[in-house]
Amino acid sequence: MTKKNRRRNKKNYRRLLSFIGVGIGLAALTLALVLAFGKKDTAESLTASTEVSDSSSSYSVTPGEVNYPAPELALQNVNGNKEALTDYDDKVVLVNNWATWCPPCKAEIPTLEEYYKVHSVDGFVIIGIEAGEPQAEVLDFIESAGITYPIWLDPRNSALRAFGNGNLPNSFVIDRKGIVRLAWVGEINREMLEEYVTPIIAEN
Repeated sequence: MTKKNRRRNKKNYRRLLSFIGVGIGLAALTLALVLAFGKKDTAESLTASTEVSDSSSSYSVTPGEVNYPAPELALQNVNGNKEALTDYDDKVVLVNNWATWCPPCKAEIPTLEEYYKVHSVDGFVIIGIEAGEPQAEVLDFIESAGITYPIWLDPRNSALRAFGNGNLPNSFVIDRKGIVRLAWVGEINREMLEEYVTPIIAEN
């Protein structure tokens, strides 16, 4: 190999290293941007969910009739004990995804509590799944709100993903066969509970 060729190869090698360095730099920059915007999108989606939920505080969305198997879901209750939806196979279950900071969630709690007290003797239970707040804070809220139905803690929003709905509050009714029969987003009222949920409770 001539000196000229060696110099040319050396120059090409340095150029290749430069290109590789630039490529690695661009890749790192791209990754940083993706991570940054990913976090931003997560925050924005949570805000959007909150805005949708807040706007629902003045009305209730009519429950939609659906028909699909309940998702597998197990979480800790406020006492630190693990529970699963399958523990309630013999009951009609209303799963209510909510949060202590959500105005329409808090507004519907007295209605849910009153309905639960009336129909719990009929094989009906409400499971309130709190989205993300610390145990101590949720316990304080439960005491101040007078909630007696079971409350689960969901620090990773597993229930929201399992049911495929990130807006709060949202609710799902599961019959005694483990089938989701009703789904809705927004604050519920007593009339709708009686019209849509009570007939499912009455089923054999």
